[in-house]
Amino acid sequence: MRRTGAPPIRLPMTYVLPLRWHTDAGLAELTDHLRWLGDRVEVLVVDGSPPDLFARHAEAWRGLVRHLAPDPGKHGLNGKVLGVHTGVRAAGHEHVVIADDDVRYDEAALTAVHRLLGRADLVRPQNYFDPLPWHAWWDTGRTLLNRALGADYPGTLAVRRGTFLAMGGYDPDVLFENLELIRTVRAYHGTEAAPAWLYVRRLPPDAAHFRGQRVRQAYDDLAQPARLLTALAVLPALAAAVASRRPRLLLGAAAGVVGLAELGRRRADGRHVFPPATTLAAPLWLLERGICSWLAVAQRVLGGGVRYNNTRIRQAATPTPQTRAILHFLCGQNTPETTKPQP
Repeated sequence: MRRTGAPPIRLPMTYVLPLRWHTDAGLAELTDHLRWLGDRVEVLVVDGSPPDLFARHAEAWRGLVRHLAPDPGKHGLNGKVLGVHTGVRAAGHEHVVIADDDVRYDEAALTAVHRLLGRADLVRPQNYFDPLPWHAWWDTGRTLLNRALGADYPGTLAVRRGTFLAMGGYDPDVLFENLELIRTVRAYHGTEAAPAWLYVRRLPPDAAHFRGQRVRQAYDDLAQPARLLTALAVLPALAAAVASRRPRLLLGAAAGVVGLAELGRRRADGRHVFPPATTLAAPLWLLERGICSWLAVAQRVLGGGVRYNNTRIRQAATPTPQTRAILHFLCGQNTPETTKPQP
């Protein structure tokens, strides 16, 4: 994050941070980041933490940011979405950045997002992990494949407040909230910018949190038919290759995945933020996703959804017609035609 002695330029933009913590292990570092942000943009922290932590945050952030609780009049399964709704409505500017608590913008990225929102309803930056422990290296394999085939799903999006309010926000009862927001903007005929060059740093989670997210992240693919079918095909293809006793097939497939990841790494000067060795993580991540996708389908069939806080969420995102057909085939269950965004 760039910090200079020159007075910062304050942008007419609001930064919305939906938060729900159960421990304050990262409070000092986040407070430093919020102080930096507060000199450059309006900052709203929508805090759904337990009362004792909420009070501690209010004391730590007094005078730095606007600190508020989620609107108690709004209901939904996904607390982050409820926090986003509260924050966007309370925002004082038309241009709004929505970011997770591990996202770390710099001045260049904030300025770029502000400019892009001048011509787009939604901006989709590209996250990268720094530092890069083993599990962040592993997950970067996913990022590179997404970049090679289209665009990644970051922990931050930016929207025009007027568009967000006009379309009634987005559904708070789905798991994959970023995809849901993107799809809702598209359904509203809004414009989207997904610049592969707009890099925003992200802090990695701890290893325990990473391990606990594997099946839950695979569950997101239930909203994306092509990705789901590709992931489900990984284990059968691997079994067929092993049964045929043709190891060259496995090596060739792994090399192809690494090559695809390298295309994603090289795209838009990505080599500056993605080290060369991250491409080697792509086959490992794909194998993991192949396993976890079957577990995610099992959670849908046997458990009625994936665990989220103290509840279960059934829908990954508002289903497309193709998604409904595939889920009906795999799960033998009807999927609602639509889900209703909360106004």
